[in-house]
Amino acid sequence: MSNKRLLKKEIRNICGALAGECIIAKWAIDGIDAEKMNEIVYKIADLQETTIERVSVAFDRTPSSFDYDMKAYNKARNQYYKAAFKSLKADFNKSVEEIIKEMNACLPAAAKEAAKAAAAK
Repeated sequence: MSNKRLLKKEIRNICGALAGECIIAKWAIDGIDAEKMNEIVYKIADLQETTIERVSVAFDRTPSSFDYDMKAYNKARNQYYKAAFKSLKADFNKSVEEIIKEMNACLPAAAKEAAKAAAAK
């Protein structure tokens, strides 16, 4: 991502798409566990909120901490942000994978077989 604003938009888009899939599945697939799908939507909303909060991270040091050596300050700041966003991305992806597994677990056996048959074609 080129900036925090775009990153936040992408997080909202991904979480919105996941929640939309849950709602559509709840209405369209017979035999799906509607209560479990509602819980998953709440997890998605929580994931979105916590991840967006984590995007607004700030470097806690100033150039004076580096004896006004701007090269060292910029290097440390870039490393800090790179590590922070790498951690954010890994945690977000892990949570999305867990949510997708929960969504798939809610499907009835007939729907799973139909999906497998459609994927095999």
